[in-house]
Amino acid sequence: MVIYGIALLGVCTLLGLFAGELLGSLFGIDANVGGIGIAMFLLMCATSFFKGRFEIGNVSEKGITFWSMIYIPIVVAMAAKQNVVGAIDGGFMALMAGLLVVTVSFIFVPIISNFKRK
Repeated sequence: MVIYGIALLGVCTLLGLFAGELLGSLFGIDANVGGIGIAMFLLMCATSFFKGRFEIGNVSEKGITFWSMIYIPIVVAMAAKQNVVGAIDGGFMALMAGLLVVTVSFIFVPIISNFKRK
């Protein structure tokens, strides 16, 4: 069932957010430090673990795979939105640093692709 994928996603998200809050308090920061990244990592590990250990059925496996694949793009979009808002609030220098990083990334994509072909 697809519900197993949602349950696994929920458990990993809660554990990741808890770990991020714990890391934040450990570093003396009043914020979540990497909780969503930890949740993504836990989701990937749990998916690999369950595929190798348990026979959960084709439909359940498809549900877990679906939510594992949909989770990462959603989190990346949320983080990108926060980064853009933070850059605009941060002023001109933060905006220029972001534009520079994106420009350099676009320049290196074809270079890296050519290395892979050779």
